Amino acid sequence: MKYKLKVIIGSTRPSRKGPIVAEWFLKIAQQHSDFEIELLDLKEIDLPLMNEPNHPSMRQYTNEHTKKWSKTIDEGDAFVFVTPEYNYCAPATFKNAMDYLFQEWQEKPVGFVSYGGLSGGTRAVQDLKAPITTLGMMPLPQAVNIPFFTNFINEDSVFEAKESLEKSANVMLNKLTDWAKALKEMRENAKK
Repeated sequence: MKYKLKVIIGSTRPSRKGPIVAEWFLKIAQQHSDFEIELLDLKEIDLPLMNEPNHPSMRQYTNEHTKKWSKTIDEGDAFVFVTPEYNYCAPATFKNAMDYLFQEWQEKPVGFVSYGGLSGGTRAVQDLKAPITTLGMMPLPQAVNIPFFTNFINEDSVFEAKESLEKSANVMLNKLTDWAKALKEMRENAKK
């Protein structure tokens, strides 16, 4: 059985490097045959600031962009958030995208590929964990944290990682498979 993995790029600023980091990660993820992978870019999805009149738990969406986002996330069995760190936090685009929905996120695992300066984006990951757990998701402790990430981007704008980062990505993806399997089974049993 293949699990639907949604890899979400959170940065939307014009000079962002999220797509470069995500492309590197996708090459590794595609080697894991348990996943059917879709890349989601919050810049392209372009959700406005939350503008639904009803609470997300009701699933009574009025806007087409929300209905489309709901369907996309509902289909997912697992997620990887690719996030930079902005002022000790994740980009507001991630929080906004999460706040649009509620049930669609429930009982699904999420891994992180974070990047930044000295901290490697770890504070952004910590910032995301509170809303993630509130939405009923399982944040993995295994993650890919990339300090001084610009040192790994070559003159052709290609991310060239060290072996240790690739190892971290594979460890996280293996755990993500385990959690995707367990939580999908739990969701399916709850429907019976």
